[in-house]
Amino acid sequence: MADSSKKMQIVFASAECAPFVKTGGLGDVAGSLPAALVRAGAEVIVMVPKYATIKDEYKAQMEHFSDFYVSLGWRNEYCGLEKLEHDGVTYMFIDNERYFARDYPYGFFDDGERFAFFSKAITESLQHLPAGFECDILHCNDWQTALAPVFLREFYQGLPLYDRVKTVFSIHNVAFQGQFSDTVMEDILGVAHIPAAASQLRCDACSINYMLGALRYADAITTVSPTYANEIQTPEFGEGLDGVLRERSYALQGILNGIDVAGFDPATDKRIAANYTVEDRSGKAVCKAKLQEELGLEVRDDRPLMVMVTRLTRQKGMDLVMYALDRILAGGVQVAVLGTGDRDYEDGLRYFQGKYPGTMAARIEFDPALSQRMYAAADMFLMPSKFEPCGLSQIIAMRYGTLPIVRETGGLKDTVIPYNEFTGEGTGFSFSNFNGDEMGDAVFRAARLFWDNRDAWNQLVTQAMSQDFSWTRSADKYLDLYFFMHPEIERPAAVVDEPEAVAEPVAVEEPKAEEKPIEAELVKAEPDVKAEVAPEAEAEVKPAAKPAAKKAAARKTTAKKVTTTKAAATKTTAAKATTTRKRTTAAAKKVAEAEAAPEVKAKAAVKAPAKSVAKKSTATAKKATTTKKTTTTKSTTTKAATTKAATKPAAKVEEAGAEAKAEANPAAKTTTRKRATTTAKKATTKAAAPKAEAKAVDKPAVKAEPAPKAAEVKTAPKATAKTEPAKKAPVSPAASTEEKAPTKKTSVRKATATRKRR
Repeated sequence: MADSSKKMQIVFASAECAPFVKTGGLGDVAGSLPAALVRAGAEVIVMVPKYATIKDEYKAQMEHFSDFYVSLGWRNEYCGLEKLEHDGVTYMFIDNERYFARDYPYGFFDDGERFAFFSKAITESLQHLPAGFECDILHCNDWQTALAPVFLREFYQGLPLYDRVKTVFSIHNVAFQGQFSDTVMEDILGVAHIPAAASQLRCDACSINYMLGALRYADAITTVSPTYANEIQTPEFGEGLDGVLRERSYALQGILNGIDVAGFDPATDKRIAANYTVEDRSGKAVCKAKLQEELGLEVRDDRPLMVMVTRLTRQKGMDLVMYALDRILAGGVQVAVLGTGDRDYEDGLRYFQGKYPGTMAARIEFDPALSQRMYAAADMFLMPSKFEPCGLSQIIAMRYGTLPIVRETGGLKDTVIPYNEFTGEGTGFSFSNFNGDEMGDAVFRAARLFWDNRDAWNQLVTQAMSQDFSWTRSADKYLDLYFFMHPEIERPAAVVDEPEAVAEPVAVEEPKAEEKPIEAELVKAEPDVKAEVAPEAEAEVKPAAKPAAKKAAARKTTAKKVTTTKAAATKTTAAKATTTRKRTTAAAKKVAEAEAAPEVKAKAAVKAPAKSVAKKSTATAKKATTTKKTTTTKSTTTKAATTKAATKPAAKVEEAGAEAKAEANPAAKTTTRKRATTTAKKATTKAAAPKAEAKAVDKPAVKAEPAPKAAEVKTAPKATAKTEPAKKAPVSPAASTEEKAPTKKTSVRKATATRKRR
C-alpha cells in the first residue's frame, strides 16, 4: 500500500553545479533539475565537491553540518559536510582540501583518486543527512560519481539504511568515461579482492573504467535525449560501451534536458541590447543591428545573419563548416562565430574573415555575455554536430527566436522539428548525413525562406519561441522513473488516483451471468484492469523499454487492483455473486464440492433451482420435446460460434473460458449439469442422426471460446457431455450422448483431446 505521507527523497550527486561551479552542460543540469524536482513535491539534497573556485559569497553562507572519515583503500580521509540552502534546494558540499582546494575542477594527475573519494564520500554521507531524510533515490551523474553505485552494493548492502536506496546513473557524454590503470583497484578503491567488482570494472587487460562500473551496478540508466539513448547502443556512438548498453537496454532511457527559462528570457534578459517577446519582436531587429555594428558586419536587415557559439572541434561539425563556408558567404549569408578550440579551425575562421570583410566575423575567445547577444540578434543558429547527446545551444536559440540549422543526431533531432514547406510545421531546419554539401543546402533552404517568404519565416519563428523547454517537463519524467522504482511511495500528483476512481464501477457494472457468461467478462475486464493500472505511473510505460522490471511491477499492481475490484463487486450486491471474480470464497467452495461429487451436485440442482436456473431448465425441457428442434438449434449455434471463434486465438480464450465457467459461475454449472442429464436421457431413448451428432462433437473446440450469448452457453455443456466417452476411447457419436456431465474443467480438456485424436 502506497504511503501518502512520505515524500520522495533524492540525493543528487554531481561534480559540478551552477551557480557554484560550471564547466559545461552538466553544471546546468545539476543547477536546474533539482529545483524543478523540489517544485514537483520531492525533497532533494545536491552533493557537490567544495572547490576552492566557489565564490566567497556562497562560502560565507555555508554552515558546517557534519564531519567523519572515509576509508579509501588503505587511507582514512577527512570529509566535512557544508550545508547551504539556495532556491529551495539543500546543497551539501563535500569538503576535503587535499582533493578539492584547486584552481579548476578537473584535469589533474590524481583525478581517479579525487573522484573515487567523492563517490565514497557520497555513499558514506547517506548516514549523516538531516533528521527525517532517508534517501530513496541516489542519482549519480557522469564518471566522476560513477563509483557510488559500486561502493553502495559492495560495501553497504544489507545495512537497513541502505536497503531502500535505488540508484540512477545519468550519462551526459559517453565519450568521457574515467579510465585509469587497474592498480587503483586495490590501492584506492579497495575492491581487487572482490571478484565480481574487479571483473565488472575492468575494460581491458590493464585498465578499469569508472563509467562501466556504474552501467553494470546502477538500477536504472538515463541519458539526455531519446535519440542519443539509441545511438550509444551502436558501435559508431557507443565509444566502446555499446555492448554493455545493449545488454542493459531494458534499464536505459533518454530524457531530454530543459533550460532555465527564467534565465534565458528575451523579455527580461539584461545582457541583450533590447528586450522583446514572441508577440512583439521589434526589439530583435534592434539587437541584430547592434551586433552587426559591434562585429564589423554590414548593418543590413535584408541579409540573414547566421551565428555559431561553439567549441571549435570536429565533434561540433567544424569540418563541414570549413568545407561549405566559402559557398555560404559568397551566397550572401552573414556569418559570425564565437569560440575556441583546435588551432586549424581557429586559423581557418580568421582566413574567411579576411576574405569576406563585412560578411564574416570570427571571435576566437570565450565570452558568455557576447554569446547571449549573438543568440538574441541572429536569424539562424548553425549546429552541425557529428554527435550531440542533448545540446542546449539550439534550445536557447529557439527561445530567442533564432532558427536552428542542425544535423539530425542525438538531442538535436529530438528538439528541432524540420520545416515543412507544405504544412508550415517546424521550428528550424535539419539535414541527415555528416556531409558539407547537405549542410550547405540546409543553410540555403533557410536563407531562401528568409528572402522569399517573410510571412512563413515569421510564423516559423513564432513556433520556435512557443516551444516548452522548461525543466518542469523533464523533472516530471524523472519523477516517473523514481516512483516506478519505489511503488510503495504515493505520488502527490492527482493523476495517480484518477484511474482507480473509474476502475471499480467498471467491474461492478458487468452484465449478469444469465445474460453474459463469466468467460466473456474475464476476457474483457482483465485487460481493462491492466489498462487502468498502466497510467497510474507513467514510468510503467516509459521506462517501458524495460521488460524485466516492468513486468514484475505490472503483475504486482494488477494483482492489487483486481483484488480491490473484486472486493467492491462483492460488497455492492450479493445477488451478483455469479459475476464476482474467480477467487471469491463461494465460487471456490462450490467448485470443490462439484469436483468431489458431480452427480450429487447435478441432482441437488434439479431439486432446488434458482430463478435463472428455472428459466434455463424450462427452455431445456421445451427443447427435449422435439429432437429435430434441438438438433437444429445446436447446428445453428455451432456455426455462429465457429464464425466468432475465427476472430480470437482459440487456445487462450478456450482455457480462460473453461476455468472461468467452472470456477466462478457455480449457478451456471448446476444448470449445465441438469441440462446435460436431460440431454443424456433424451439421447438414450431417441438416437440422433449421425450427421447432426458429428456436428455436435466438433462443437467444444469453438464453443468454449467467446460464447457471448446465453443460447451459446446452453449448448456448450451438451457438447462437452457428448465428447467424453466413459472408457476414454473414441466411440460412435450416438453412444457418446449417454455419458453424464462431469466437471467443466475436465470436460473441456478431454473434449480438446478427443478432437485432436479424430
